[in-house]
Amino acid sequence: MSIPLLGYAPKTINARIDGYEVGSDDQPKIFTAENLLSPGDMGNLIEAAYRQIFFHVFKSDREPFLESQLRSGQLTVRDFIRGLLLSDTYKRTFYGFNSNYRFVEQCVQRVLGRDVYGEAEKISWSIIVASKGLEAFIDALLDSEEYLDNFGFDTVPYQRRRVLPGRDIGEVPFNVQSPRYDAYYRKVFGFPSGTWTGVVRRYTPGDQKPKVGDPALYMDMVRSMRRRAITGSPTSASNVDMSKVPYRKTA
Repeated sequence: MSIPLLGYAPKTINARIDGYEVGSDDQPKIFTAENLLSPGDMGNLIEAAYRQIFFHVFKSDREPFLESQLRSGQLTVRDFIRGLLLSDTYKRTFYGFNSNYRFVEQCVQRVLGRDVYGEAEKISWSIIVASKGLEAFIDALLDSEEYLDNFGFDTVPYQRRRVLPGRDIGEVPFNVQSPRYDAYYRKVFGFPSGTWTGVVRRYTPGDQKPKVGDPALYMDMVRSMRRRAITGSPTSASNVDMSKVPYRKTA
């Protein structure tokens, strides 16, 4: 007997806040099949779907059969999204290289357009993945009232809110802050780290650079020279033997 979806308390996060919106680069661009005017518009919608689910799609990751069905009207946008989520690429690189908890978080962000409500929601959906399988989990997300109310059958999912009133900069997009591989596999695959080990170079404006003959040009050379050791005792006027001091006789 499979375990039903456990209850979890929604939290007041960006996606649940209504407010006056001012257009900016942080506002999502909505791609929907309801008002497509040309084949180019359908191409843009397909690319938006790939970006939402994969972030970046390589040629080998594309699903030409699903694209053809979508262009010909045999699939809805929702069906196309389902096909991408159940594709070999998504199952291999997202599901195969992440724990169930992180996989659930990635799917909720990409499919429902919001962050998870907390550990309780992660656990709840992870039980569905473990007990019913990946396909049942994806269907439960796409059949949910939340998905249908916000995106329906013809709109590509998007991050519903990235900006709160009073904030200058929006949140980082979900498909950027949650990459395909977790930290363990990024280390195994040799992904570059964020630690800079190169030489830090400073830019000096031309009018501030030393000119020819400026002593500053020779400071490095002077600093590199070794100081000569001083031998013997210092000489002062009080201990000078005047008989040994040469002098010129006058006639």
